Amino acid sequence: MKRDKEKDEKIEEQVSSEINQIEEMAQKNGELLQDLQRTRADFENFRKQVDIQKENEKKATKLATIYKILPLIDDIDRAIGTYEELKPLEKSLEKTLNELNLAKIDSSEGTEFNPELHEAVFAEGDGEKEIISETLRVGYYYEGEVLREAMVKVKKVSEES
Repeated sequence: MKRDKEKDEKIEEQVSSEINQIEEMAQKNGELLQDLQRTRADFENFRKQVDIQKENEKKATKLATIYKILPLIDDIDRAIGTYEELKPLEKSLEKTLNELNLAKIDSSEGTEFNPELHEAVFAEGDGEKEIISETLRVGYYYEGEVLREAMVKVKKVSEES
């Protein structure tokens, strides 16, 4: 009986030791799982940040390109206005500008001057209301925001006009 008791105690010790090992492994497994989840979240955040950076770089590159071609667009626009034979190009130019998300700022004669959209380089008259009398350089919106103000001459007229 004593032998059985010793045997039972030995088995209990072994079982207790194995239970402790299992608990330690479960704890270590839990820690490793948390580390894996953190690493996954970090990687996902990194990937999202890289995607945002790529998108911002694309936008910056596109914007830089548009800035570089604005003088060319101005030249084409002036040529269309000067030479009647080039009028058919006007629709093509407008279509291309739309595809690039560029839109002309309204600076036609008689339009009220808006300092957020127009840059006045010359003003005449002494009234309180400022009206555009001539467009010197077309201004553009890019994706709904002012890319370049229209350069205009302004005529100041009285409110009754």
